[in-house]
Amino acid sequence: MTQPFDAIDVIRAKRDGRVLSADQIRWVIGAYTAGQVPDEQISALLMAVFFRGLDGDELAAWTRAMIDSGVRKDLSGLGRPTADKHSTGGVGDKTTLPLAPLVAACGVAVPQLSGRGLGHTGGTLDKMESIPGWRASLSDTEYLQQLHEVGAVICAAGHDLAPADKLLYALRDVTGTVESIPLIASSIMSKKIAEGAGALVLDVKTGSGAFMTDPDRSRELARTMVGLGEEAGVRTVALVTAMDRPLGRSAGNAVEVAESVQVLAGGGPADLVELTLALAREMLAAAGRGDVDPADALANGRAMDVWRAMVAAQGGDPDAPLPQPAERHVLPAPASGTLTRLDAYALGVAAWRLGAGRARKEDPVSAAAGVTWTATVGEQITAGQPLLELQTDDTGRIPRALEALEGAIGVDTDDTPLPLVLDRITA
Repeated sequence: MTQPFDAIDVIRAKRDGRVLSADQIRWVIGAYTAGQVPDEQISALLMAVFFRGLDGDELAAWTRAMIDSGVRKDLSGLGRPTADKHSTGGVGDKTTLPLAPLVAACGVAVPQLSGRGLGHTGGTLDKMESIPGWRASLSDTEYLQQLHEVGAVICAAGHDLAPADKLLYALRDVTGTVESIPLIASSIMSKKIAEGAGALVLDVKTGSGAFMTDPDRSRELARTMVGLGEEAGVRTVALVTAMDRPLGRSAGNAVEVAESVQVLAGGGPADLVELTLALAREMLAAAGRGDVDPADALANGRAMDVWRAMVAAQGGDPDAPLPQPAERHVLPAPASGTLTRLDAYALGVAAWRLGAGRARKEDPVSAAAGVTWTATVGEQITAGQPLLELQTDDTGRIPRALEALEGAIGVDTDDTPLPLVLDRITA
């Protein structure tokens, strides 16, 4: 069969800075997904996009083509509004865990299809799998039934959601084309739009522990993704939030689950509670339930009830003890004064080296490995007090984790921390 376009012509057009038509984009994404265009040609196109960019119409067409490579879920039969959240990833960023049951407790269903960690940023599924018995994979029937009965689900995305993205992401990872705002935005939004939620709140991280360290670039990414969501008919809002220091008081898997349960019980670190409530309020407002105060659902235990039901529905035991590390190593505070630097990237790398993360997608992770800290930026510390605790199943991992932490702690330095929420971006 004669092809309507030629991949080389599409590559040359973008290489030379010309605008691709929607038909060209739809064809090249579809043909690549079907195995009719080879990796080397798509790699060349991705590099051309990396340098030349995509304008608004091109990016919308690119994202639609990725969505159309699979299915778009229909959640209209749930009988209640739906809202989802996506974070661009950070260190100690466990907000999905308390947030999904919290928003569900306020009457909005949360279809949270999540991923695994890679490198220094943690993965929601890895954290949840530290709960004994909990399983990440659900059939479509189980997924919809849990959304209907419990109101919240955290699980792995199926292979039918934006399969073009999986193929393109693997290529971007090995061709140096990851750090492109159009490609990042279309990758995230194609999957999120395909999930079928009526509203979406984006948590775009910025700072040393984030994928994007520059606040202006983070804002640009947020604006781009909000535009794509709105163009696709999904009410979308973004918060740009701090990741110059880690969130909460723990980074790892089981330790982050334990901290999330503290939040659901009405406690937990102040910054984690503040961000969880801020995201919950945005999700509820976007779903048309802005009259509901999520803080009430934390205080009266409704959010905890939904958490327990959500965990149990996926085979987990919400009362089971979480895995504990075989080895612990305490790092004392180096001086007395105000803690002015606790570098998120360094703590993320330390947790990764202790076994909490992976270097390749197929690597195993340790449920018990991670790092906890007793103080955060802005708090007073005393020389010699326990500040960090490194947790691992393998003592041999501790020296390299300590190397990662060199220079990560600052006392009475001139570091100025970012505000927890830097910006709110809407269409």
